[in-house]
Amino acid sequence: MQSASPTSSSAGLSPENTQDNQIGIQNNTQKPQVDKSHIDKLMTTDFQSFIENYISDLKEVFETGPYVDVVHTTRGFIPEVFRKIQSGVPLSTFIPKRYGGRGAQSEETFSMVEASSYQSLPLGLTMGINGALFIQPVVRYAQDAIRQGVLTRFIEKQAMGGLMLTEPDYGSDAIHMQTNYQEKENHYHIRGTKHWQGLTGMADFWLMTARKGSEDGKLGRQIEFFVCDDSQAEQKIAVEEYYDNLGVHMIPYGLNQVDVKVPLTHKLEPIKGGIRMMMDVLHRSRLQFPAMGIGFLRRLQEEALKHCQERIVGAKPLTAYDQVQKRLSEIQSYLTACTAMCVYGCENSNIDVDLSQESLTANSIKSLLTDYMQEASQSLLQLTGGHGFRLDHYAGRATVDSRPFQIFEGSNDILYPQIAEPVLKMMRQKKEMNPFKFLKEFELTSKASDYLKDALSFEINGNLSQRKLVDFGQIISRVITMEFVINLSERGFRPE
Repeated sequence: MQSASPTSSSAGLSPENTQDNQIGIQNNTQKPQVDKSHIDKLMTTDFQSFIENYISDLKEVFETGPYVDVVHTTRGFIPEVFRKIQSGVPLSTFIPKRYGGRGAQSEETFSMVEASSYQSLPLGLTMGINGALFIQPVVRYAQDAIRQGVLTRFIEKQAMGGLMLTEPDYGSDAIHMQTNYQEKENHYHIRGTKHWQGLTGMADFWLMTARKGSEDGKLGRQIEFFVCDDSQAEQKIAVEEYYDNLGVHMIPYGLNQVDVKVPLTHKLEPIKGGIRMMMDVLHRSRLQFPAMGIGFLRRLQEEALKHCQERIVGAKPLTAYDQVQKRLSEIQSYLTACTAMCVYGCENSNIDVDLSQESLTANSIKSLLTDYMQEASQSLLQLTGGHGFRLDHYAGRATVDSRPFQIFEGSNDILYPQIAEPVLKMMRQKKEMNPFKFLKEFELTSKASDYLKDALSFEINGNLSQRKLVDFGQIISRVITMEFVINLSERGFRPE
C-alpha cells in the first residue's frame, strides 16, 4: 500500500504531557476530539485516499515519530499516540452509512485492520475488538432507541467498546457463566465478575453478557447481552485489578467487578436466542481474524527476507542456506493461506448474515491461522538469533504478542475437537468412515482432498480420544484451508 501525507486537520504527535507506563486511557478525560468537517470529509472520500491517510498516520506513530522507541513497550495507549491513530476515525469502516459511518463494507474493514496489524498486532487486535465484538453486534442486535446514539459516539467522539464474556472460573465454559441479571421496573440489575477483557478501564462502552437470575438463585440457560455506557455512574464497571500481561502491552486487561443498572432499552434483541446470538458474534469475529493475520504475516515475511538478505554468515547471505530457505518458504505459505482465508472471510462475514451455524469454517480459520501466526513468528525469531530476543526487536515482540491468539476466543485445543466432532457426526450419518471418501464429497474439501488421497485413505474405528480429536481437527482445518487456496488460485492469484 502507498502512504499519503496526513491531512492538515490530523492530530500531530507531541511528546508533551505523556506518562510512559500508563495503563489505558481513562474514559472521557483524554479522548481525542476530531473536527466535524474533517470527519465529514473522511466519511465521503474514496477508500484509497482514506486508507492512505490512515497508513500515513500509522507510519508517523510507529516509524518516524517521537514515540517509536517506546510505543511498543509502554503499557496502555500513550495519549498522543491514541489521538493520532484515532484522528483518521478508522472504526468508521465498521459502521453503516445510515448511522454516519463509511458503510460497513468488509473490504474496507479488512483493509483497515490489516494496515493496523502490519504496524502493530496489538493495534490490529484493538480494532478487531471494537469492530467485531462491539460495533457489529450493536449494529445487528441493539434496539433502535440506543443504536444511533452509541454509534455516533464512535465517529464523533472516537469512543471505544469491548465485550465482557469470560469469568475467572468460566473462561471457555462461557455458557455456565455466573454473572446474572434481574429485571426491575425500569432497568436490569447486573452483577458478577469478569476478567481478561481487552481495553479494561479504557472502553467507553461494554457489551455485558449475563444469565437471568431467579429469586431461588438459579440461573437461566440463555445468555443475554447488554450495552453498558461507562460514562454513566450506574453503568460504570469497577476495575479491581490491572493484569501485568506478558504481551500485547498496548491493550489493558484486568479483573472487573460488575454491579450495574442499565435501562431496559440497553438489552440486545436476539433473532434466534441468546446462545445463537453469542455464536453469531464469535463466528463473525473468527472469520475476520485473517484481517489481523495478513498484516502481521506480511510484516513477518518482509522482516525475515530483509534480515536474511543482509545477514552474512560464512561469506554468504543467510538466504543461501537450505534451512533458511525452508523457513522463508513456510512463512510465504502461511501468508498465502491467510490470503485465501481473507477472501473467504471478507465474502462471508457481512453484517446482515446469520453466522451462528458456521462453526466449522470459523473455527478452522481461527485455530489454524493463529497456529500459523505463532509458527511464523518463531521462525523469524530463530532467523534473527540473539538480536530478535531483545524486547525492542520486532521478532521477539511478534512471538509474544501472537501467542495469546491461540488461546483467546476459544483455545485451539478446544476448537480443534469442535472441528472434528461435527465432521465425524456427518461421516457416521453417511455411514462413511473413510476420511478421503467423505471429504471428496464434502463441499468445503472436494477439490483439496484429491491432492491428499494417500494421506486420507484410512478407516476411523470407534470413538476417538480427545488428543486424537485434536489431531483430526487439525487435519480437517488444513484440508479446508487448502480448498480456500485452490479457490484463490482459480481466481487468478499469483501461481508462485
